[in-house]
Amino acid sequence: MAKKNRTSYECQYCGYQSLKFLGKCPSCSEWDSFVEVLPSSSSPSTSSKNIQDVISIVDIEIEEIERYSTGDSELDLVLGGGIVKGSLILIGGSPGIGKSTLLLKVAGYLAKERNILYISGEESLSQIKLRADRLGVSEKSLYLFSEIEFEKIREKIEERDYSTLIIDSIQTIYTNSLSSAPGSVSQVRAVTFELMRIAKERGISIFVIGHITKDGAIAGPRVLEHMVDVVLYFEGEASRELRILRGFKNRFGTTSEIGLFEMGERGLVSAKNIASKFISKSQPQPGSALTVIIEGSRPLIIEVQALITESFTPNSKRSVNGFDYNRLNMLLALLERRLGLPLNRYDVFVNITGGIRIDETASDLAILASIISSFKDRPLSKETIFLGEVSLIGDIRGVPSLDIRLREAISQGIKRAIVPKKPMEQLDIALFEVDEVEKIIDWM
Repeated sequence: MAKKNRTSYECQYCGYQSLKFLGKCPSCSEWDSFVEVLPSSSSPSTSSKNIQDVISIVDIEIEEIERYSTGDSELDLVLGGGIVKGSLILIGGSPGIGKSTLLLKVAGYLAKERNILYISGEESLSQIKLRADRLGVSEKSLYLFSEIEFEKIREKIEERDYSTLIIDSIQTIYTNSLSSAPGSVSQVRAVTFELMRIAKERGISIFVIGHITKDGAIAGPRVLEHMVDVVLYFEGEASRELRILRGFKNRFGTTSEIGLFEMGERGLVSAKNIASKFISKSQPQPGSALTVIIEGSRPLIIEVQALITESFTPNSKRSVNGFDYNRLNMLLALLERRLGLPLNRYDVFVNITGGIRIDETASDLAILASIISSFKDRPLSKETIFLGEVSLIGDIRGVPSLDIRLREAISQGIKRAIVPKKPMEQLDIALFEVDEVEKIIDWM
């Protein structure tokens, strides 16, 4: 006697399945996340067509990757040199940060030479047309289609020879083969798999826009990020002009590069004079120090700000934005031990300007300088940068790519650099060598 198909329940956050409804997911601990999933009527295919033979790795010929430009230098940089034919690219970010604006602009550029299909499940065709006119990207070969049913979308893809497909957004598309609602784990997974199949079989490059959760991750199952070829995240706040596009996965290039964009009247544009976005040209103030970080192959001058105030509570506050909290506590403990600063009686606030997050240790010296500057109420010159890693024993160690950092500082008018050792190359900048934390006080 054949078993009846039973209804199951699936967690909307992690994809965990259960035969009965649960209030709390045992996998991700989310509450009220289970939805009913009806059994699929389709049966698995047993076809054995196009089965390839196994082949030795030494007999495999390497295929040359075919790329073409998006028309935006920053996006090309993050993608590793341009769009790879037949790739599936996922772009995530908070609402209003510019995902749709950037991809519509890219679609308009590509449509000058290729057929582009822009599919929207959130906006009407007239809304997209108004934005395209504002951006100046209305082209004859840019086709729009407003639909959320995947079967209809697939029919439209097969009607014309498209080179690039844009889906806005993946959470709005659903397939009739599943009974769950659009945006559910099973729907997102199934639609993404079909898009991946279309990209590889037809050689179409597909951009997929994904919403993010409150934790900043792409909404839907984590397997979604494993299925696609490239994962890009927009960082920054919608209320600020500067936006950062960072690569978290790229099967065709590096993930160390970032793209810098500026929101203007013509949408997202590449940030040309990026140095002015992170440093202030005002008069020097106590608690401000400059350093140079490396993002991918790009050096950036960053302003580090610190505020030291007397604490009126038993437990002093420690707050940091854009820097590792635990490393800040380590540096504060070092200052108390080696320099005798009573920071345990003060509240410490550290901020990295411009929305950048520092993940390297080359900025340790600048963090110390800004804290000492605020504590002593002595401003530091805007023409001085601090470069060096600070160890637990109080010595200052060298940083990688020192020549690149110093050349960027020179180009922005920096005249002095506090470094642990001089570079191999002779540069037009005054260098002051410091190998211990105590020498910072002597220099100041």
